[in-house]
Amino acid sequence: MTDTTPAPWPTDGPSAGTARAVTLTDLLRVPMHRLRLVVAVALVGLLAALGYVLLVPAAVSANAVVAVRPVVTDAFTPSGAGADRAVNMNVESGLATGTQVVQRLADATGGEPRDIRNALEVEVPTGGQILRFTYQASNAQRAVQGANLAAQAYLDVRRTMYEQQRAEMLRSYDASITKVAAQQAAVQKRVSSAKGTAVGDAALAELSGINNQLTQLNAARTEIAAVDVNPGWITQTAERALATSAGHRPLYLVAGLLGGALIGVVLAYVWESTDRRVRSVSDARDASGLPLLGTVRRAGFRGSPRAVDADIRYVAMAVAERVRQPARVALVTAREDATALTAGLAVALAADGREVFVADDSGRVERLRAVVLADRGRLPIDPSRPLVPKPRPAGTPSPAGATAESPAPRRPSPHPPGARPSTDPDATLTLPRVASGNSENGRPASADEVTVGVGSVRFGTWRQGADHGLVLFNAPPAESDERGVAVARQGGAVVVVERDRTRQSDLRRLVERLRAAGVTPLGFVLTRNGRA
Repeated sequence: MTDTTPAPWPTDGPSAGTARAVTLTDLLRVPMHRLRLVVAVALVGLLAALGYVLLVPAAVSANAVVAVRPVVTDAFTPSGAGADRAVNMNVESGLATGTQVVQRLADATGGEPRDIRNALEVEVPTGGQILRFTYQASNAQRAVQGANLAAQAYLDVRRTMYEQQRAEMLRSYDASITKVAAQQAAVQKRVSSAKGTAVGDAALAELSGINNQLTQLNAARTEIAAVDVNPGWITQTAERALATSAGHRPLYLVAGLLGGALIGVVLAYVWESTDRRVRSVSDARDASGLPLLGTVRRAGFRGSPRAVDADIRYVAMAVAERVRQPARVALVTAREDATALTAGLAVALAADGREVFVADDSGRVERLRAVVLADRGRLPIDPSRPLVPKPRPAGTPSPAGATAESPAPRRPSPHPPGARPSTDPDATLTLPRVASGNSENGRPASADEVTVGVGSVRFGTWRQGADHGLVLFNAPPAESDERGVAVARQGGAVVVVERDRTRQSDLRRLVERLRAAGVTPLGFVLTRNGRA
């Protein structure tokens, strides 16, 4: 290809001791390349949330507010500064969700106490004497009924407890009053029998004390009986117009989608940790330790089957700089197919006047020929050399060396040669002339040769290219076939790395196999998904 001595390839990567900083792009690259997994898991989360919204009935909640008041003997007495601490709201909240309230709700609604306990919720605002009863049910009517029943059941339970306490205290006072009244009657008898004596005077003094005690007991009993045992009032009853859905159902869909996406990102990182792929030039260089020959991009939009022709020509120049004719270059891959890149390199090398032989032993010759023919039509055109000669205007003298007078045109014979047999035994048989196929540059072209620019590309097997100066071997994947490494031992090797598909472990194993076989690879070429 070239007779110049190849220059040493400069070091274009970071030193071995320098650690590459991880950027935000590196963190986002894994979820972006595993986008299908992230989207699939996000859709699963969305479908799960949608199924929950559609299958699980919507819960309706209703609220009832109860104002709790302390038990006082005089309802008209103004409250002091510590009125909010007269009632222990923690105790009241426990009583509101206690067994007695839940059991009354179960008896009234006919439900299970466990379900009612889960549906009932009591809130206590900080620093206030208010209980907010929230009850959830499948419809608004049951929610309103449950909230009002819970509030009323709490008041009934609390009132019953206060009434029992008052009854016990009144019973105790009644017993004391009965006992003191009996003592009073006995002392009165003694006073009547010993009237006017010293014993009568003492009994009279004792009777006066008993009368005072009895008066105090009656006053205390009257005060206890006048105690208002009302525990509070329902300041806001639950109504159907005020019932709301428990939670925002559309938020479940958003939560399912975001949760699924988060789980998908985590799974993407887990999958990437077990199946590392080459994502960039740095990954390929770190895994292989080889210099970069070039990066072949895709042309057009994402998923385009065609590569950028200029990138392939740059790779061809890098390869030509490193080999000398006769050259045997094998394009080896780990598991991928380098047919398109092999054909593109053949076209780029032949366009400069080289005779390139593309060898393939895996039955891909026709694919190589088709790609070469397609790439030949996209070669850059030299504007200084016209492709078609311009027509000569009338009256222009003939070029130098031509005869001044042209012979008269010969009329075609009505009897072509061989149309009728000749009677002369010594007559010569005239055979029609067969036109020979010439290439664009005037050279005869064979059936398996494609003219590219001022050079040519031929196709065949590895054995057929033994006499050619430049041979590109389209090696099969090295993980399943060793012929690429064997051919590279007779010349050089170019490692083809396909971004997002080549595993780093496979690339590392391929380079180790090449070096173990005594092959020093020329470098690696990073390609994209699709054509090359």
